[in-house]
Amino acid sequence: MEASSEQKTHPFDLQMDSGTALKLVKHGATLLLLDVPQYTLVGIDTQMFSVGPLFKGIKMIPPGPHFVYYSSADRNGNEFSPVVGFFLDACPSEVIVRRWHQQEERLVKLPEEEEEKYHEAVKRFEFDNQLGPYALNHFGTWKQISNYITKSTIERIEPIGREITVVCESGLVEQVPKTVMEKALAEQLRNSKFSTSAEKSQRRGCYYTSIPRVVKNKGISGQELTSLNIDKTQLLETILVKEYGGAEDLLLGELQFAFIAFLMGQSLEAFFQWKALVSLFFSCSEAPFCTRTQLFIKKDSINTSAVQKGASVLLDDSWLSKDSFLHRLCKDFFSLIKEASVVDGDLLSWTYKLKELLETTLGWEFQDSAVDGIYAENDDEVHLEL
Repeated sequence: MEASSEQKTHPFDLQMDSGTALKLVKHGATLLLLDVPQYTLVGIDTQMFSVGPLFKGIKMIPPGPHFVYYSSADRNGNEFSPVVGFFLDACPSEVIVRRWHQQEERLVKLPEEEEEKYHEAVKRFEFDNQLGPYALNHFGTWKQISNYITKSTIERIEPIGREITVVCESGLVEQVPKTVMEKALAEQLRNSKFSTSAEKSQRRGCYYTSIPRVVKNKGISGQELTSLNIDKTQLLETILVKEYGGAEDLLLGELQFAFIAFLMGQSLEAFFQWKALVSLFFSCSEAPFCTRTQLFIKKDSINTSAVQKGASVLLDDSWLSKDSFLHRLCKDFFSLIKEASVVDGDLLSWTYKLKELLETTLGWEFQDSAVDGIYAENDDEVHLEL
């Protein structure tokens, strides 16, 4: 793989002795990618690079869940097709083989007998000089945003065929309520030369959990119904029990799956699921476990030198602007906390930290000092270490 000319060192430079490197190669998984054209953008987790002429894949991949994604380029490496990605759960010493299909411009599996031959070749280190090592200094960031994703999470949510791509999503998001900006994105997708209808591609998309936008219950009064739609803690608890058997980790795993598929895989369907879950969490004042959710990621956590070549509308800074749904959700959430009769101490602490983070990191301003007021009133009971 090639790094951007702006980088002073090769992205795969490793500072370790040969013995340690050999142990990592033997214990880690190997992703063998055959015949990938030069300039293709290939990524794994928070790392993404442009393919060089000798590239054959990635070695030293830590066991566990990962997200692999790629975008084919034209001959000059100036124009790129939409990203295609897939999750995998790597076992120790596993060899995963894919070959580039020239006509379809995607990675495909090999026949079992042929795949086994490449497995043995990798074990004999025949491809070692053509495999870039997994950048272990990025692994901590990846774990922070994927620590609830398991093999069962991947198998439960991933689409038929395993590939996640915005190309096949134009027919999957028509019924989803959208903001003006999101409607413009959907229209751009429909009119794209890469767009493929869901019926034509015969792909259903990911098997995400359905999240109702509105609570409906004919057996209660209008006032009670309004209350349930303002504070959706009961809805969250119902979904948690019905869809996840009460296991919070499974719900958080789906949140992370959608976030990664959106951020790295540029999936519009994944964005709407992530948005639905985040909106639900921010509509609850009595759900302490939400303090463990990961809703944001540092902009510099991904190697953007290659990503910028295939600029994506889905990663535009407007998603974190003051006009975004996230800003509105946070503002409404702070008001919800202010009006709640009882506030969990951990949730209050997390809310105050969130407000400070948004103001200092993103420059968001919240004119209503509701959270500050609540925190001041409860300062004797809640102590923060900022």
